[in-house]
Amino acid sequence: MKPYRQKHFKNVIIREFGLDIPHTELVWHRDKKDRIVEVLEGDGWEFQYDNELPFTLEKGDMLVIKKETYHRVKKGNSKLVIKIIE
Repeated sequence: MKPYRQKHFKNVIIREFGLDIPHTELVWHRDKKDRIVEVLEGDGWEFQYDNELPFTLEKGDMLVIKKETYHRVKKGNSKLVIKIIE
């Protein structure tokens, strides 16, 4: 089971991580495609690229994640909602 719920709209995914997700479910991973990620909602969540320090995600942040790049999110104080464009 995945640690999020999502909806697909052509090349756009709306993904939601709830507060009920154990932090152990938020693992390092790589994506098969380049992605642009926009933070729509969330408080206290962090994002981390491999070999870099984590940084806090803010509403409106845009991230470019190149395919096969290790990364993860770290749980915050509210649900996290992101828009992913592939």
